[in-house]
Amino acid sequence: MIEVNELSKVFRKPIRGTGVSGMVKTLFSRKYEEIRAVDKISFTVPDGQIVGYIGANGAGKSTTIKMMCGILTPTSGSILIDGVEPYRRRQQVAQHIGVVFGQKTQLWWDIPLIESFKVLKEIYQVSDADYKERMDFLGEVLDITRFLSQPVRTLSLGERMRADLAASMLHNPRILFLDEPTIGMDVLVKEKIRQAIHALNRTYGTTVVLTTHDMNDIEDLCSRIILLEKGKILYDGPLTSLKNRFGNIKTLTLTVPADIRAETAPVLSPDVALSEEDGRLILRFDADKTALEQVIQYAFRDLKAMDMKIAEISIGDVVKTILEQQEAEHAEKI
Repeated sequence: MIEVNELSKVFRKPIRGTGVSGMVKTLFSRKYEEIRAVDKISFTVPDGQIVGYIGANGAGKSTTIKMMCGILTPTSGSILIDGVEPYRRRQQVAQHIGVVFGQKTQLWWDIPLIESFKVLKEIYQVSDADYKERMDFLGEVLDITRFLSQPVRTLSLGERMRADLAASMLHNPRILFLDEPTIGMDVLVKEKIRQAIHALNRTYGTTVVLTTHDMNDIEDLCSRIILLEKGKILYDGPLTSLKNRFGNIKTLTLTVPADIRAETAPVLSPDVALSEEDGRLILRFDADKTALEQVIQYAFRDLKAMDMKIAEISIGDVVKTILEQQEAEHAEKI
């Protein structure tokens, strides 16, 4: 279990003067600017849960992950990983956690991938039987067997990320921290990594904390999300509840005859927004207020729809709306 209580992290950044004289003055009169990366956040992650830890760039996500791993020491507050403070007993906690940072690797660059795994096996004191079982499982779910003999430097980005995920799971950790694990990857590789995370969670009950800007990762993997903005938690709860804050919004994209235009088309009701985009008509409405069947009938009867695509509001749209509202509120205060 992960327990975070009133956690804060403040960085001190020196204020430097301009020009040579300013640099000289800085040497003798050091002034600092405090940057509050994480600001008194609290949450608990029970065993076996997959949590999406999301927010804009600079929100404090990676800083929190690094504190939970023991890499950074909190300014105030506390973190407990299975009852142990990671920054005080980092070696003990490292036996039970796995970490993947999307832009960094824990693999040795110039040796074959399998040799990196053998080194990690000895570091984590994994038995021969457990090592074989883990390699068989990870080789299957991550499809890494075919490039085990290649040096890490020759692997593609997608292959290296799958290898890093395998390396983080080699000692069968109870908790897995994934910081942007699918960054820069194509659709097929992303899907393989999502399937692997599902398999790890289902087979071993692994707890996963995932940070990502890809909302498809969140919708596919996470039942709960924690939304962070400027170091504070804006939302912590089920994914479905966050969507419901903006209603049961549905979007119908219609292919219609050329003479049907949004500005001249008949209106169904004020609750159904009608717009035009790339030659198609877009209907947006709250399905809790207006029946979907009624809107579909209207689309075919009055708008002469020839083709239709129905989509629900995405979690990406919800998060974007919340963050835009927060930015507007900050701007008003300034």
